Amino acid sequence: MSEAMNALVLECKALARAYQLGPQQVPVLSDVNLQVARGESLAIVGASGSGKSTLLHLLGGLDQPTAGQIFIQGQELNALGERKRGFLRNRTLGFVYQFHHLLPEFTAQENVAMPLLLRREKPEKAQALAADMLDKVGLGQRLKHKPAELSGGERQRAAIARALVTHPACVLADEPTGNLDRQTADRVFDLLLELNRQSGTSLIVVTHDPNLATRMDNIWQLEDGVLRAASN
Repeated sequence: MSEAMNALVLECKALARAYQLGPQQVPVLSDVNLQVARGESLAIVGASGSGKSTLLHLLGGLDQPTAGQIFIQGQELNALGERKRGFLRNRTLGFVYQFHHLLPEFTAQENVAMPLLLRREKPEKAQALAADMLDKVGLGQRLKHKPAELSGGERQRAAIARALVTHPACVLADEPTGNLDRQTADRVFDLLLELNRQSGTSLIVVTHDPNLATRMDNIWQLEDGVLRAASN
């Protein structure tokens, strides 16, 4: 594999997604092509209902395309069986959503340790790595707090820690600050970009916020199911 190909963390070619609505197919995405380099940060912007979340779910292997190919570190995602696809996804990708999706009955540390336990890490190591990542996102004093005991910004920081604790090649973030006030959103976004720079993890963020989008390396506009590079 060439050095250029090796530097690509994620790629999609001629990606399309349509949904069956009664007797007809409704297209959502059409001929989407995208390459994401190691350590790159990019924003995907577009109107509500333009297919941004659908695209992110396809790139993350959470949904199946109608046509096209997705490659993660050179491996074609949808050519793999379900088990191998899940293994590749868990080893290479991290996910952050608008709503934190923390498990309410577990502490912040236990929530962040969960992806490591799913990878069969020893519990002691998983807890230690989770504590270290929570410290990096400024929650070192909140390890034993459950989500209900954390503020909105703290819950989202814990969700970011959970996404990064496995040191993924790429983080996919779907409106990660959309449920936060402006000041808290800015702090959370600062954190995402700082960790992106420090760790070399690629970052793909779906956002409706143009101010946040302009802080990324590249901006892509999704309109009528078609993805085009936008000026930054």
